[in-house]
Amino acid sequence: MWTANILTLFPNLYPGPLGSSILGDAKKKGIWDLNIIDIKLFSEKNKRVDDTPFGGGPGMVIKADVIDRALFSIKSKNFPIYYLSPRGVKLNHEISKSISKLNGITLVCGKYEGVDERVIKHYNMIEISVGDYILSGGDLAAMVLIDSAVRYLPNVLGSPLTLDDETFINNLLEYPQYTKPRKWKNYKVPEVLLSGNHKKIKNWKIKQSEAITMQRRPDLWKKYLKLK
Repeated sequence: MWTANILTLFPNLYPGPLGSSILGDAKKKGIWDLNIIDIKLFSEKNKRVDDTPFGGGPGMVIKADVIDRALFSIKSKNFPIYYLSPRGVKLNHEISKSISKLNGITLVCGKYEGVDERVIKHYNMIEISVGDYILSGGDLAAMVLIDSAVRYLPNVLGSPLTLDDETFINNLLEYPQYTKPRKWKNYKVPEVLLSGNHKKIKNWKIKQSEAITMQRRPDLWKKYLKLK
């Protein structure tokens, strides 16, 4: 069973959205699981889990020895360890897919000014970011990473073909989607989608994806052109 170990200061946040909808159903079926480790339980008796940073500066830093004891308590010590950090490698669908092929992962959720650099280096943690912005802690980022990876696990989605037709596949954003009714307010469904001509529909979808990608994500468009 694919398992996510999560070191957090806020265990009450879980499973949160991870326990609902598609992911929640997959968890109930035993396809994947969560193992929540409360970092606070590994502080020395009557002492804090964090302290002021050497060299000065605002905020607090989670102590290396506290994280070390929390990690040592995990039975599945062979899992790669990821530290959610805005300075990490940016998460993308390729990383999510590769993570889904592992037996599981361990995620360290920081707070305040993060964790002591020494424990990051000691455990060779892989720093990963969910975007170029700052969150108040690593827990929301951990949920994003888990969601994006669990979707790739076998039997999680109703149809595995869904994964082959999504945004970012082949460096293209997804084409527009429509459903009933055919006419809503003054908007109509594009006629080609009602034609039953699968070749024309496929070509329309590709052209729509290309146009949207070129306009909104020139970085992806360049990658697409190189592989085309």
